[in-house]
Amino acid sequence: MHRWTELADVPAGFGPSVVTIGNFDGVHRGHVGVLTRMVADARAAHAQAVAVTFSPHPQLVHRPEQAPPLLTGDVDRMELLAETGLDAVLMLEYTLDFARQSPAEFVERYLVDALGARTVVVGRDVRFGWGNEGDLSTMVELGERFGFDVEVIEDVAPAPDDATLVEEPGEGRLADPLRRRWSSTWVRELLAEGDVRQAARVLGRPHRIRGVVVHGDARGRELGFPTANLAPEATGMVPADGVYAGWLRRTDRPAGSVDSVLPAAISIGTNPTFEGLRRRRVEAYVLDRTDLDLYGAEVVLELVVRLRPTLRFESVDALVAQMRLDVERVREELAGAAS
Repeated sequence: MHRWTELADVPAGFGPSVVTIGNFDGVHRGHVGVLTRMVADARAAHAQAVAVTFSPHPQLVHRPEQAPPLLTGDVDRMELLAETGLDAVLMLEYTLDFARQSPAEFVERYLVDALGARTVVVGRDVRFGWGNEGDLSTMVELGERFGFDVEVIEDVAPAPDDATLVEEPGEGRLADPLRRRWSSTWVRELLAEGDVRQAARVLGRPHRIRGVVVHGDARGRELGFPTANLAPEATGMVPADGVYAGWLRRTDRPAGSVDSVLPAAISIGTNPTFEGLRRRRVEAYVLDRTDLDLYGAEVVLELVVRLRPTLRFESVDALVAQMRLDVERVREELAGAAS
């Protein structure tokens, strides 16, 4: 897949193409369903399948105080988009100057002139151009002017067979597949509750946190459970505090190689037993390993299930005893799980 970050990266004469526009945060099952169908349509039309997306998220530019936590950073978003079979992704830097383009300027410059769009795939609620003044009717009018078709996609909801897999957050009952659609908002709600198992069913994969391993206070090593602490700049929404079973993936190792994927007990929180921290910390103990040196390495944590909330223990001995129980539960949860 071609990965472009500006117009100069797009080869002259590129196209014809089938293009869609969106943020694709999380690249959840709804996104994947739309994109894989779009790829198939592009193949049938002997065209290129292209997604146009933005970094940072537009809300971080216009309303940063209201912007939601992002499910995926740019690296993971690109990797997940590539897995759908797209031929190219154009990830544009979103700035106030970029946002000042009129709907016609944006469409002509990026979709028509650069990408040679013959079909543009959008949702009914599409908004684009300065002040979000462009909508579906605007896109249809521009398609007539510039010679491309507009395909409208409907919200993608769980199929009836999926209804037994997904419950409404916090309600303990099955979701109505005709009422709730796959969405990034739904995933955020689930992660805020620590329900990473259900979030994975909406995402179609375990939720990821990606970051560089940095030095902590070495308390875990002193207790016999050395942990890899992620830098505060790690990407991927951090779910509710607690202890999770999951996998640690090393990006410096080829997929399938020794130690490229390791079972881990993952702790998220402020360490209340030791008077707590000012900021939340994400750290992972790789089961049965005290020999790993991961400092400075980039790792990806995949969260499988939350075992318990963060607790304050009356003594270090009580904490260590619970950590041993946590490790055994992690082992049980991950036994037979696909890594």
